[in-house]
Amino acid sequence: MSGINIKICGLKDAAACKAAADAGARYLGFNFFPKSPRYVSPTQAAALAVDVPIGVCKVGLVVDMEDDVLEALLNEVPLDMIQLHGHESPERVLEVKARFGLPVMKAVGVRDADDLPSLEAYARVADQILVDAKPPRGAVLPGGNGLPFDWRLIAGRRWDVPWMLAGGLTPDNVGQAIAMTGARQVDLSSGVETSPGVKDAALMSAFCQAVLSE
Repeated sequence: MSGINIKICGLKDAAACKAAADAGARYLGFNFFPKSPRYVSPTQAAALAVDVPIGVCKVGLVVDMEDDVLEALLNEVPLDMIQLHGHESPERVLEVKARFGLPVMKAVGVRDADDLPSLEAYARVADQILVDAKPPRGAVLPGGNGLPFDWRLIAGRRWDVPWMLAGGLTPDNVGQAIAMTGARQVDLSSGVETSPGVKDAALMSAFCQAVLSE
């Protein structure tokens, strides 16, 4: 075992959740952004969360969600971590941590070197940072677009909190991504799908095997 943690995000049904956990994922992500093809309602996620194995972290992806909506979500779904994937400021990260008492992961989009200072800023306030590819200009989705960024931008960089590499990872390129960045945690969604929102058990297994062989 490599000791690298795997997060599979955008899970929508019980079979996919089981396949992801069986393959070795340590984080399962549920997407609560209504515009995403991976969206699940709180009621759907609550039903799925019941069967997630002990020790596997249940992560809720939210985008610029207001407090009352987030409170209702957390009252219904037993999440272990909140993933802020919108335009939330560092101050907002601190607000969410203080109000809801759960670890917060903040997604930070990277396109070029100008984006790197944001990683430093969020690393000072979040429990984890998700280093993701910045979505294309005009994109509807803040993530899950299946696009990598130039991994050389973060080669050898470290922050004071755990971080996770995302953006266009697949079973074929994750080994190279880990080698170039030194990532100890990786996250993907579209890279193990046969169509948007439809996870494939064989692809999830292949991805996890590629990571765990590193």
